Amino acid sequence: QGHATAQYNLGRMYANGLGVPEDDVEAVEWYRKASKQGHTEAQTELGRMCEFGLGVAEDDVEAYAWFSVAAAVGGEVARVHRDSIKADLTPSEIAKGQKMAREIFKRIQQ
Repeated sequence: QGHATAQYNLGRMYANGLGVPEDDVEAVEWYRKASKQGHTEAQTELGRMCEFGLGVAEDDVEAYAWFSVAAAVGGEVARVHRDSIKADLTPSEIAKGQKMAREIFKRIQQ
C-alpha cells in the first residue's frame, strides 16, 4: 500500500522519461500499484500499456479488464478505450476480461 497518486505520477515519469530514464517496465510496476488502490487514471494507463505491449506482453484481455474497471467509476477515457478494444475481442475474450475486471474490483474493495 502507498499513496496512489504519487505512484501514478512515478509511473508517468517512467513512461515519459520525465526526470528519469524512460522505462516502460518500471512504469507498469508503478501504474499497477496505483491501479490496485483504485486510481482511475493509473488503471487507464495500465490498460493502455497492456493493449500496446509497453513494458508488458501485449494482452488485450487484461487491457479490456483495466479499461472496464476505470470506466465503471466514471473514467471516460477508459470507456472509449474499452469500447474500441472490445471490437477486436471474441465473445470468449470479452467474458474473460469481464471476469478479470470483477476480480480486480473485489481486490480493490478489500
